[in-house]
Amino acid sequence: MKIGDKVRFLSEIGGGVVKGFQGKDIVLVEDADGFDIPMLMKECVVIETDNYNMAKKTPSPTKTIEPEKPVKPELPKIPRQAEVKGGDALNVYLAFVPEDIKAMTSTPFEAYLVNDSNYYLYYTYLSAEGKSWKVRAHGVVEPNMKFLVEEFNKGILNELEHVAVQFIAFKDGKTFALKPAVNVELRIDTVKFYKLHTFRQSEFFDEPALVYDIVRNDVPIRQVYVSAEDLQEAILNKQAVDKPKAQPIVKRGGGNGIIEIDLHINELLDDTRGMSNSEMLNYQLDKFREVMDKYKTKREQKIVFIHGKGDGVLRKALVEELKRKYSNCRYQDASFQEYGFGATMVIIK
Repeated sequence: MKIGDKVRFLSEIGGGVVKGFQGKDIVLVEDADGFDIPMLMKECVVIETDNYNMAKKTPSPTKTIEPEKPVKPELPKIPRQAEVKGGDALNVYLAFVPEDIKAMTSTPFEAYLVNDSNYYLYYTYLSAEGKSWKVRAHGVVEPNMKFLVEEFNKGILNELEHVAVQFIAFKDGKTFALKPAVNVELRIDTVKFYKLHTFRQSEFFDEPALVYDIVRNDVPIRQVYVSAEDLQEAILNKQAVDKPKAQPIVKRGGGNGIIEIDLHINELLDDTRGMSNSEMLNYQLDKFREVMDKYKTKREQKIVFIHGKGDGVLRKALVEELKRKYSNCRYQDASFQEYGFGATMVIIK
């Protein structure tokens, strides 16, 4: 099979002229409409060969050999993809998949950009380095496709705590509704890469995956991100307050209607070895969100989050989330007599 040969597809209607190759298994076939379609070589059969590209016999010395004119290579066209009903709303996800789910302590991971829409995406995938950004991958994702953007191991998880996905959506060769450019920053809870239960079944992968929303039904996702600079500032600006004597907290039953959630990291995890302060804070915030989402519709429910006094970093992060995400709730310091300075009571309106 050579460039210029005419081929017919075996498993579907159609065919065209061979325009080039991708690797050793994929052939680019130009159809009647001028689009380059990638196909497996074994799915094509040659129906007419191009004699121009066949090996020629050496001409006799008496004949003048005309130099062959160079053939200008053509840029590959973006292949057409079948559109899906309801796919004109953008739904885009960032997903992480372990290569060996049975070996969570040592397995490498794959990062995918999932494009569940009828649009092409010119994308950029970045990670934060302080106040600067590093491009990890960029390119084009076809409609209704999942695209591998990188492979990595746990040694670089600290680089993935703060990532961003940017893209512009478009359709090729047809009119379409214009979508705004998207720029979404995500906080990746790297602690989840050590826990098997955080990787769950999804409609996009056969294996369990950790999936983050980027855009859902044309609406970009917005997260509350507490940066390392904010944490450092909170530590430096903490006010000295007399520390009361530590007293054990006795967790009560639900007779008085108050739900108590202890966010001390040693109450949430049996082992925190190898975890940074940022990773532990993210884990505590995830537990807070889990509880709030469970009870956010239960009016007049009182929830006491026991966070301890410490440097006040966790309390500041909780208050920030309550202001931005849970505006239907009131909050106040919990009873000093029962909890000291280390608890916040939330009341669902």
